[in-house]
Amino acid sequence: MITPQALAVCIFTAAQTYVVPPSVILGILNVEGGRIGQVVYNTNDTYDIGPMQINSIWLPKLARYWGVSEYRAMEEVRDNPCINIGVGAWILRRKVDETGNLYSGIANYHSASPWLGHNYQEKVITAMQRYRLVRTPLDLLAPGGRGSP
Repeated sequence: MITPQALAVCIFTAAQTYVVPPSVILGILNVEGGRIGQVVYNTNDTYDIGPMQINSIWLPKLARYWGVSEYRAMEEVRDNPCINIGVGAWILRRKVDETGNLYSGIANYHSASPWLGHNYQEKVITAMQRYRLVRTPLDLLAPGGRGSP
């Protein structure tokens, strides 16, 4: 279990480290709905890990970066909420850089499939609006807006 204060520190640290809006991290956390210690098996022989539901396809790269086994990387992502959130923010940053914009980065965090990605993007933005993290999706583009990095 993690306290709300510790969770906030994890989110803001990850947001600052990877230059992504903390509001988007919160939106993704809400949509993913994962829990510390959770592993969810997918139909494509991969699995999603922890609060940000990090897909197992990332484990080889994380293991290399960290100099540990894939199993150890999985344990860290599964059991340490700050590491999980940090990895999620790192993946989001990579997707934003690959696509050139935050909207597409949010979509591709979930899937490279345009249809699946767009639906996911809408869910994240809706979650952000529900918690009043953004008023409209345009808030994510506004310099200095609540959704800006």
